[in-house]
Amino acid sequence: MRPILICLLALLPVLAPAQHHDHGTTAQGATPPRAARPALGASAAFGPAGRLWAVHAEPQHVVLSVSDDAGRHWSRVGPVNADPEPIAATGDNRPKIAFGKAGQLLVTWTQPLDKPYTGFIRLARAPSPGAGFAAPLTVHRDRQPITHRFDAITVAQDGRVVVSWIDKRDLAAARAAGSDYRGAAVYYATSRDGGVSFAAEQRLAEHSCECCRIALAPRRDGSIQALWRHVFAPNIRDHATARITEEGGASAARRATQDGWALDACPHHGPSLVEGPDGTLHAVWFTGAEGREGPWYGQLTDDGMAHPMRLPDAGAAHADLAVSGDTVAIAWKRFDGTATQLRVLRSADGGRSWGEPVTVAQVEDASGQPFVLVHEGRFHVFWHSRAKPLGTWSLP
Repeated sequence: MRPILICLLALLPVLAPAQHHDHGTTAQGATPPRAARPALGASAAFGPAGRLWAVHAEPQHVVLSVSDDAGRHWSRVGPVNADPEPIAATGDNRPKIAFGKAGQLLVTWTQPLDKPYTGFIRLARAPSPGAGFAAPLTVHRDRQPITHRFDAITVAQDGRVVVSWIDKRDLAAARAAGSDYRGAAVYYATSRDGGVSFAAEQRLAEHSCECCRIALAPRRDGSIQALWRHVFAPNIRDHATARITEEGGASAARRATQDGWALDACPHHGPSLVEGPDGTLHAVWFTGAEGREGPWYGQLTDDGMAHPMRLPDAGAAHADLAVSGDTVAIAWKRFDGTATQLRVLRSADGGRSWGEPVTVAQVEDASGQPFVLVHEGRFHVFWHSRAKPLGTWSLP
């Protein structure tokens, strides 16, 4: 019980009240913004030539770095955005990096606006990893000073670039009409020219959670599966899923998890999702529901999550996963009250059975979230922290 309590206490600073500023208004008025957290949100991806590329935030810039030895040593390339602008890089809101089918280097981030909890989704594109970036564009047509935040990017099998984000235009419209609105919404935009331009955005689902990352998983059939934290009536923050089709449309959203987490706040704790070579959708997610606290693994099906398993490490948080063949690797961070550990768990049979968790690293200062990468069948864990910037561990 004590490790679970430590985990939930660690979440308290990032539990954003759902009725807070642009998230809504309490009967007593707006609550002052919470203290700023370290801007340690970062992302990494292997490029077409096997080099590892990473992006992190510095004041007013997204910075690109590259490694020729899987993250043991890094070289700073320079800023992605030539002109300075605010960059969101805390918690589930961080710069992202992806590669197009023709080798284009794509970087997205959220640009905070003057009003709290508002922003624009930005994308910068280089035609190849060694080329310069074009001026960043705003992905969405909507320019209201509202929430467009928590961007996610992926590239489909046919090369379509899809960017998704949390959006509050429907909340704003409901308020203008004098109506209530639960949560936010998930929107997405599609590019068919490698990120040069984007079609008008579309709504994927209403009533999403306001500030948890969205998971986008490219599928073998050319579609993209999305998984996000949803707000089911009246205040149940479980997960929902929908498929973005090759044609650019989307299926209806359906429930993916049944934890029953009743919460009037944003946990800043989104899911991860990846498709295995056999078409299985492997997922990890977090819940604070009584009796079910902590991160879980499961396989997303039409009926919800099959083979659900709570990670065997009380106090685990911010899990991510990747798949290579039949092997599934999950990484997470765990705060023990003094230090934060990077832990890894693996299955060699597609998630049917699991080994024991192992500690890969430990820091006693602030850290971002870990992410699992795969290159040539080998797993690597990327974990950016003050103590070890752009830290990367290759798993045996």
